[in-house]
Amino acid sequence: MILHKIRAYLYDNLLTEDPNDFTARVNSERSLNIEQICTAAVTRGGADVSAAAMEHAVKIFLKEMGYHLCDGFSVNTGYFTASTHIRGVFNSPKETFDPSKHSVMFQFHQGETLRAELPTIEVEVLGVADSGLSIAQVTDVKSGSVNDLLTPGRNLKITGHKIKIAGDNPENGVYFVNQISQARIQVEPSDIVVNNPSELIVVIPDLPISTFKLEISTQYAISSLLKEPRTVLFDKTLTVQ
Repeated sequence: MILHKIRAYLYDNLLTEDPNDFTARVNSERSLNIEQICTAAVTRGGADVSAAAMEHAVKIFLKEMGYHLCDGFSVNTGYFTASTHIRGVFNSPKETFDPSKHSVMFQFHQGETLRAELPTIEVEVLGVADSGLSIAQVTDVKSGSVNDLLTPGRNLKITGHKIKIAGDNPENGVYFVNQISQARIQVEPSDIVVNNPSELIVVIPDLPISTFKLEISTQYAISSLLKEPRTVLFDKTLTVQ
């Protein structure tokens, strides 16, 4: 039985040589926080506790879950599993953990309960998206993480469409938008080390531990510069741990 609908646009697949294949991206209206989900659980789902009480309990749960993950425990909520991993190569049996070449990260995957909901989802393909400015994928070069982690001071590879930074408008550039404080931290122009229409490589600024959205503004167009910058916000949330 179909209970949910996801709408998606098709985008050029920049990761293959085939000019005729596409990837689909969910057309997400917005990102929901804990408070909004708890409110919906009461107003839509008929929860028998207040939204404020539920939000308080969820935050306590997540804080405790994070504590145990930091001690190396795995977590299985049914809806998702979480585990702690160590990245980096150890070159000898006696080598110890070195923060300059090794890192700790958390991985989350869908659990059986959430996976069981997949047959209830209908996907509506809205056609090929406007071939304007778009971000397809970001890769944290230090960790190898895709669409997930950020390592300050190291390179971030950004692939997309018409993302070259061009034009003299002061708003042009690459930004990291802090999802807690909403501060917009710009990449220094000299730290944009590769600047092509389908690929940027930038040095990640000295970002604090938090979550961020990647934003690009540019006047680039194939034939001539635009009068005003176009801006795109990457739909994935990126994390500095």
